[in-house]
Amino acid sequence: MLHNQTMTPMTKSLALTSLVARLDRMIALATAASSTITRWRLILFIVGAICTVALYKMGWYQTGNGALIAFLALFFIVASYHNRLESRLHRLRLWKQIKLVHLARLRLDWHDIPARQSSAPELHPYAKDLDLVGPHSLLHLIDTTVSSLGQARLQSWLLEQPPKHDQWTLRRRLVQELMPRSLFRDRLGLEGRLIGEQEINGRRMEAVLLHTVGFPHLTTILAIQILLAAATIGLGLSTLLNWLPNYWIWSFAPYALLYFWTDQGEELLEHAVGVHLELEKLGAVLGFVERHAKPRHTALAALWEPLLAPGVNPPRLVRQAARTLHAISVKAHPLIHLAINALCPWDLWFTHRLRRIQAQVATHLPTWLDRLAEVEATSALATFAALHPSYRWPDPLAADTSRNGTHATLSVKELGHPLIPDTHRISNDLSLETAGTILLVTGSNMSGKSTFLRTLGINLCLAQAGAPVCASFFEWTWVRLATCIRVDDSLEAGLSFFYAEVKRLKSLLDATADRSNPPVLFLIDEIFKGTNNRERLIGSRAFITALSQGNGFGLVTTHDLELTDLDKTVPRLRNAHFQETVASGALQFDYTLRPGPCPTTNALRIMEMEGLPVFEGEASNKVIDP
Repeated sequence: MLHNQTMTPMTKSLALTSLVARLDRMIALATAASSTITRWRLILFIVGAICTVALYKMGWYQTGNGALIAFLALFFIVASYHNRLESRLHRLRLWKQIKLVHLARLRLDWHDIPARQSSAPELHPYAKDLDLVGPHSLLHLIDTTVSSLGQARLQSWLLEQPPKHDQWTLRRRLVQELMPRSLFRDRLGLEGRLIGEQEINGRRMEAVLLHTVGFPHLTTILAIQILLAAATIGLGLSTLLNWLPNYWIWSFAPYALLYFWTDQGEELLEHAVGVHLELEKLGAVLGFVERHAKPRHTALAALWEPLLAPGVNPPRLVRQAARTLHAISVKAHPLIHLAINALCPWDLWFTHRLRRIQAQVATHLPTWLDRLAEVEATSALATFAALHPSYRWPDPLAADTSRNGTHATLSVKELGHPLIPDTHRISNDLSLETAGTILLVTGSNMSGKSTFLRTLGINLCLAQAGAPVCASFFEWTWVRLATCIRVDDSLEAGLSFFYAEVKRLKSLLDATADRSNPPVLFLIDEIFKGTNNRERLIGSRAFITALSQGNGFGLVTTHDLELTDLDKTVPRLRNAHFQETVASGALQFDYTLRPGPCPTTNALRIMEMEGLPVFEGEASNKVIDP
């Protein structure tokens, strides 16, 4: 464990690269062996055919029969071994692909990280601002789930905060338990991908298995159809053997009438087509987790315990449902479907079986899918932790309720952004104590103010989700997160940029008025940037003063250096800044947070460097090289 904690991203990358190279060698050997066996199968078939035909030509029929049996047995033994080898080769290729994706996650090679559709709820207080969902987001980076409910559970941990402390503790325990079990985590995804690439759509599955099929008196009608089918087959054979005339028509006629009367048509087909593959995958994944949840006194066993009820076998029931729906899906092939149902009551039989399975799983399926989603989501966080062993496991501090919930703490050291490559990442320290504390951050354009807000917010989401954070030290009390960083106007709602910003800030301020819940950590970028200087200053002073009096604490960034004198009137407001230097006629940024107001600005310098007109002497006066 200590070795893992000191492992750097570079050594982790080298370890994964070495494992991929080893898998390549194994795949190459298995591919060569498969090609050799393919040639031997062909040789065996040709030699067997020649020897058998030669023996028959020579009139040695018994010897020929013996040779034929021997060659067929040997051929099927070789074929069986070849199939097992091909299956192993397929698993190796999938495992290699999983490791390559892990390597891409570590290197932030977004093109090679599978992207699944995800979107933030409308009006969410921080999801879009912090790049938590969507392409090139935190969810895109850490999502290794195999079901839609697993992805939804992982997303909810990032978007629904803070969690209940007991839930967070159990989740954190399971994440840490699964972190060293890389084979379990990889095989959790591998077991599903062996069946197909399509994800397990939990909601669709629930809709299918919990929607009752059939009709009244199904069992009675099925029994009648079985008797009529048996009579038709018996009478038909008698007719073929010239034992009886065409009496089979008298049993087949009512059989056909009952079939068309009871045919459920498209409704039954909608249940079957495509769902059986998802159910096969679900059965494989449930069976895999069940086999590894046997050891007692583990977090995984405790989570999986409701699925181990006596007399209920989730993997077996799910596989039965998959086979039943697969049989029903023959309705998608009309000619084959009619031919089979002409011989026996195929649809009625499997509809009856499906209804029995539905009765067995109706009360259990939501629990099965819920626990699987929990395992998938914690496995995703464990994979993230395993890929970044140098990240810190934070623990929340107990809030001091003796002061009416006003105590709030956030203290971090060497805090970096997990979505920025390690080679470009800049870390900073920060300490906020007591509700009402505000850090007013000033700085030039492109100096790193917005990125720092996102860095703090995304790491807080990771901490409150139960994952490690990109920091060397991280302590905090439970908080509600609210941001105003990336505000868009809305043509549909008829909102201008400024009005959309005002509504977002009003919602944030209202949240700080609630003292019955944990304090709000607010992250506000370029406050009131959608209006003129005079009104922005007046509004910003009033808003920041009101924020300092509520149940919250956080950071506000601004270009308005005039606001830095608020530290004289707002007791717990501090100033900090990012700045730039000028070297060889170019702006350079170190993205380091420093105390105090910003001594530099760079807007005119940027305008001048890009060839826009500025008043002579103004640009050089606006940049101070400390």
